[in-house]
Amino acid sequence: MTQSIIDCELHDYLEVACMYGYEVQLTLKSQQVLQGKAKNIITTPEKREFLILENAQASQQIELIELQKLQVLTPNAQFKEVIF
Repeated sequence: MTQSIIDCELHDYLEVACMYGYEVQLTLKSQQVLQGKAKNIITTPEKREFLILENAQASQQIELIELQKLQVLTPNAQFKEVIF
């Protein structure tokens, strides 16, 4: 069985980033790097979870199980980096 959700502790960091609208840089398992403002987390009817990331060009949905690392770029944030 493939992992379809992330640990609750890691999920909490994402919720904080969205709540405060942190500017973040995400590194995905594919080594792709994305940057933008963390806006929200959504769950599909199939129980897949996605982070909504907004930047000047567009809004993106990134599946949480694809995350490898989150770095917070916002100054004075409550945390700086999370490894998934």
